[in-house]
Amino acid sequence: MTSRQRVETAVNHQIPDRVPIDLGGHKASSIAAIAYAKLKRKLGINSPTQVADARFMIAVVEDELLKRLHVDVAPLDLTMITGTSRPLSQWVPKTLFDGTQVLLMPGTRIAEDAEGNWRLLNPDSSPTPFKMPRGGYYFDDESFDQGEPIDPGKFRPVDTISDEDLELMARYGRQMYQETEYALLGWGFGCCFLGLSLITNRASNVTMGQPSEWMAMLMTEKETCHEMMDRSVDAAIKCLSLAKQAVGDYCFAWGIAADDSGTQRCEFISPQLWSEMIKPHYARLCAWIHKNTKWKTYFHCCGSIRNLIGHLIEAGVDILNPVQTSAAGMDPDQLKRDFGKQIVFWGGGCDTQRVLGGGTPEEVRAQVRQRINTFAPGGGYVFNQVHNIQANVPPENILAMFDEAYAAGTALSQV
Repeated sequence: MTSRQRVETAVNHQIPDRVPIDLGGHKASSIAAIAYAKLKRKLGINSPTQVADARFMIAVVEDELLKRLHVDVAPLDLTMITGTSRPLSQWVPKTLFDGTQVLLMPGTRIAEDAEGNWRLLNPDSSPTPFKMPRGGYYFDDESFDQGEPIDPGKFRPVDTISDEDLELMARYGRQMYQETEYALLGWGFGCCFLGLSLITNRASNVTMGQPSEWMAMLMTEKETCHEMMDRSVDAAIKCLSLAKQAVGDYCFAWGIAADDSGTQRCEFISPQLWSEMIKPHYARLCAWIHKNTKWKTYFHCCGSIRNLIGHLIEAGVDILNPVQTSAAGMDPDQLKRDFGKQIVFWGGGCDTQRVLGGGTPEEVRAQVRQRINTFAPGGGYVFNQVHNIQANVPPENILAMFDEAYAAGTALSQV
């Protein structure tokens, strides 16, 4: 099978020739630039390390690494394409706090204050709310729950894509589809109804930077919240209809949301309230996609969300990422038993909180084998670690994880 066939087989709950593997298919399944640079040195690869998104300091995963790690997925994300389509000479060199040298997306501007902290700047040099403390690894958003209260009348979700951007998406998608075997995961123009993730377009975030106020409004101003979420879905559908015209069936799935709804211990809001207020809007967006495209719907949601998974399935979500198995109630065996025939688990392959960064290569391999043996039988699984590989993960553990995923995923399919 080609990578594209392998992924499409798995997400249709059929058994591929081996378990498909993802790294960098979107901005929450990637790798920190520091860890990536160390991995390249380990493998003797001397190319510059490019940063896909300065806020998260994650790497652009190069084709040589994709092949070495047996990866089957590549991103189709406008926010990444706008940089990767431009020559390296236009990228911005930067030395990270640990000494790692990287290239930032063209146009990236960073200021340093008297204490050595970094601040991302807008194109006009005005400060953004994104700050990296001295010695840090990525930028923190200081705007949450700051500023003006929510004004529904000022909510203006993005509802169009420029002709220039559409042409760029079409050209990139066509090239990747025709010249590579990767399965393309579309991303962008989705919704965010709790406001705790930075991956979805901030302009279409109904919380308007005030998630605490918004969560109260979900209980006290329900009609207003429904109206704002309706507008968000309307805008997303307008954008996705344009994206569909541009990339057609090049993508096998589209990320409709990065909408973190769980803490380490439980859901942020009650499942009943989530079902009442948020579920109908995701259901409408998923229904439009299923009716008008061949895409699967891809949903990113961290934390303990076991009590929401049934609602996600009923809303029409096909694929769930990152499957945070270290959170309460997210036991892999129970998730597979209860939901494995109805939703694709994309992730959960290695615990990034405890094992991948702190374990030995042998411990990493053991957990990878266990997770594949749990999630993969019967199809409906794509291997990925839980969220991004962090900066502290040694290259030996990264290689152990992907090599074992390839070996165990192949062996399982041959049984």
